[in-house]
Amino acid sequence: MTLTAFYRTGLTAAIAAIALAAGIQPAAAAGPTTHSRIALHFDLASGQRPENALLEPDGDLVVSMSQAAEVVRITPRGTLSVIARLPHPADGGRNVPVLGFALSEGLARADDGSIYVGYEAGDQELNGIWRVKPGGRPQRIIALPADTFPNGMALDRHTGQLYFADAIRGVVWRAPASGGRATVWADGPELKVTGRFGLGANGLKLHNGAVWVTNFDQGLLLRIPMTRAGSAGPIQTRAELGGGGPDDFVFVDDHHDDTIVALDPGNQVQFVRSDGTTSTILSAHDGLQGPTSIVLRGNRMYIFSAAFITVTDPNMLVADLP
Repeated sequence: MTLTAFYRTGLTAAIAAIALAAGIQPAAAAGPTTHSRIALHFDLASGQRPENALLEPDGDLVVSMSQAAEVVRITPRGTLSVIARLPHPADGGRNVPVLGFALSEGLARADDGSIYVGYEAGDQELNGIWRVKPGGRPQRIIALPADTFPNGMALDRHTGQLYFADAIRGVVWRAPASGGRATVWADGPELKVTGRFGLGANGLKLHNGAVWVTNFDQGLLLRIPMTRAGSAGPIQTRAELGGGGPDDFVFVDDHHDDTIVALDPGNQVQFVRSDGTTSTILSAHDGLQGPTSIVLRGNRMYIFSAAFITVTDPNMLVADLP
């Protein structure tokens, strides 16, 4: 089963039936968070479906609005402004694998304020990684084949290398942040599509000498250590996540491996301890509408929902960890 039916239909009943057929059950009541509230509602009709987000030093949030192919900034007061609009392919992206429309995806930020964004356009001239310098226009700096799906992304500031997950080919790519040729850095069965949803390697973060990746189809949180030579070590499974479709995630701090993971079809946010045990801390009862990205600032979480499956209310939910 793929996500094509999810994204191309507006029939909530059909979506619910497909989700149940895939074995996704309604989320249980939320776990230990406080002061949970929906802070912003986005415009579904204009394609404001948040896919990835990052925190800037001044407290602003930078968000990729997937179906609108935009990168936006959200201030702490909730003001939204467009940083960049990526060029739409002439056919709207109908050749994008699984989804059938062009979309902006993973984000990374350099120290000079440049924003990197992955773009799936299904077009040889547009697909790849784009850079937006402060006050500048978006520029494609890393070209990728039209059938690739650059998703979660992170910048290694020590080496100047970008790492990004490919949700279709089931690999992790690496490329210089200055631009140039991308090469496959990690590959293995743990990263692959298995057919349940049609998306494999998804969210990606750098943490304590390793690249961490979620697998959407297989429901896995993976750790890929970096060797001293910079190559990929053996892929390690750190958690098996129930609820369906782990997407983006964030580490609780820089020193430990505890993570908070967004599960899109499962409509949950789960706390994953370093030993692999999990607990649900937010669910549909809190207002989640298919969470795709999480940003943590202190003990405050910003959870972005794209409503790809619910087709109802893309939003930003704010909640505090205890």
